[in-house]
Amino acid sequence: MLERSKMTDRIYNFGAGPAMLPEPVMQQIQQEWLNFQGMGISIIEISHRTKEFVAILDAAKSLFRELTGLPDNYRILFVHGGARMQFSALPLNFAGGVAAKKALYVESGNFASLAAKEAQAFCHVETIASSAATDYDRIPELKSEQIDQNAAYLHITSNNTLYGTRWQQFPETGNVPLIADMTSEILSRQIDYNQFGVVYAGLQKNLGPSGMAMVIVREDLLGDVDKKTPTLLDYTQCDKDNSLTNTTNTFAIYVIKLVLEWLKKQGGIAAIETLNQQKAAHLYQVIDESEFYRGIAHPEDRSIMNIPFKTVSAELDAKFLEEADAVGLYALKGHRNVGGARASIYNPMPLAGVDKLVSFMVEFERKNS
Repeated sequence: MLERSKMTDRIYNFGAGPAMLPEPVMQQIQQEWLNFQGMGISIIEISHRTKEFVAILDAAKSLFRELTGLPDNYRILFVHGGARMQFSALPLNFAGGVAAKKALYVESGNFASLAAKEAQAFCHVETIASSAATDYDRIPELKSEQIDQNAAYLHITSNNTLYGTRWQQFPETGNVPLIADMTSEILSRQIDYNQFGVVYAGLQKNLGPSGMAMVIVREDLLGDVDKKTPTLLDYTQCDKDNSLTNTTNTFAIYVIKLVLEWLKKQGGIAAIETLNQQKAAHLYQVIDESEFYRGIAHPEDRSIMNIPFKTVSAELDAKFLEEADAVGLYALKGHRNVGGARASIYNPMPLAGVDKLVSFMVEFERKNS
């Protein structure tokens, strides 16, 4: 294996998650690590019940509302277990209770499939659209008549990390609440939250460190939880307790607050969406204009967060990854279900990182064609 060249600057981390954090956020964490707000202790030593931490929690929620324009009738929860834990929590909270109903799922990738599979233990699940037959290279077609208006909810995965696809427009669901797993794209583009009953996301891509999730719930959906629901999966209880039913991950919520402050300084979501589109366009241009590289996702369904691609052979894929790592282009290996390379270019990835990758791709093609 090639030895990575010695560099004074940080490498560019293209990993799908845990992903890179904004460098100013990392620096602030470092500066405050031993002495948070002059208290003489670290943020990880502060009780979740103290006024200092509750102020962090409330500030994080306020910043999220400000940046997204989240309506007042939506609640913000910080919950354990990342997005995967919510695969079980969702049917318990919204498809059980007094009026148990079936839940509808769209299968557009690996995590969408896992979400439906997990829900089957708690409610009747119906997969009404799937792109499995084409190896998830597109968002499946979904017609309004496929959406049973008596269903508890319709679940989608808005951006598919492994395969590099995303919903460009969200489905109209009538009276059925739309639930979206936005783990790999939250805060990357402007959306109207009024379209959704629930939006949730693991933190480890655009929000902070791994291990927790943020859940945004329309308040009228709370209250009819299945009686079998464990306390820490009960969204109604979590909301009543201000996400402090038990000792929460105080450090993770602190980092979320810093990330949201950083995003605000960048000009907010509109500004970061423009930058994300620019970064993705640079990469897609190299892929589209080349006979050496091949993209995975259908162009009309392409993600601007995750861009998987391959060279002309598995041998060159391996060589590409080895040489890229050696020059500080880190964690470009594609998922084992897809192979090749994958560039995850979340909000904190600077344009300079994408430009370096593009230059490397052009030179690698020249040397290996």
